[in-house]
Amino acid sequence: MNCLLFTWRKGDGKLKIHEVRKQLTTPLGAPAYPWGPYNFRNREYLNILYRTDMEALRRVVPEPLAIDEPLVKFEVMYMPDAPGLGAYTEAGQVIPVSFNGEKGEYLHAMYVDNHPAIAVGREVSAYPKKLGAPRLYIDSDTLVGTLDYGSLRVATATMGYKHQPMDLALARQELSQPTFMLKIVPNTDGSQKVCQLMRTQINNPTIHGAWTAPARLQLFAHALAPMADLPVLEVISASHIITDLTLSKPDVIYDYLAEH
Repeated sequence: MNCLLFTWRKGDGKLKIHEVRKQLTTPLGAPAYPWGPYNFRNREYLNILYRTDMEALRRVVPEPLAIDEPLVKFEVMYMPDAPGLGAYTEAGQVIPVSFNGEKGEYLHAMYVDNHPAIAVGREVSAYPKKLGAPRLYIDSDTLVGTLDYGSLRVATATMGYKHQPMDLALARQELSQPTFMLKIVPNTDGSQKVCQLMRTQINNPTIHGAWTAPARLQLFAHALAPMADLPVLEVISASHIITDLTLSKPDVIYDYLAEH
């Protein structure tokens, strides 16, 4: 579009071009989210690491990431206090990978019940967030994490509630793994405007408590929340962690649209 069409006279009461350039997101006057940093207090995790089918993993992990073992982590996170975003819950799948020899985790899919968290995660960063209905709660002596997509159950995770203390250094290490994400932004003609692999990392989380216990995980087939495409063959371990942390700004580590 010709930029001359946006040249307005001073004092005509309209929003000026330089003012538009200062806006973070739309709609103007009621942005979908505020600017960070995004600090989380008493963020609670239920993590279940499980073994899956290697061929299924190869179909969803993009190059140049490498898969070392056929493992997936199912996680449910309850964020009761996230200034600017509110209180919300996430659930998703994380895949252990490596990039140029550095071990980390690839965020495969995230389902979230909070619009500001979805919008800022996709627009500013590269978190693969969709709308879902996850929950994390205590049922008698069991920590339960569930994910519904629409009206249908997609995942049910159960873990004994605080059976055994977990080493806090191991809990901190689990949360501080480098994280890789795929950011894709299309042009209006359907071509790719942005196609990048990004890296971020949580630094120095404050661990308030961490536990381990027996755990089980069920995944149910769904066309638009296909978590069961990475089937549960064996549960390896589980953790329950409560922490304070701040999300770090991601960096671009690979540009798929550049010539290599």
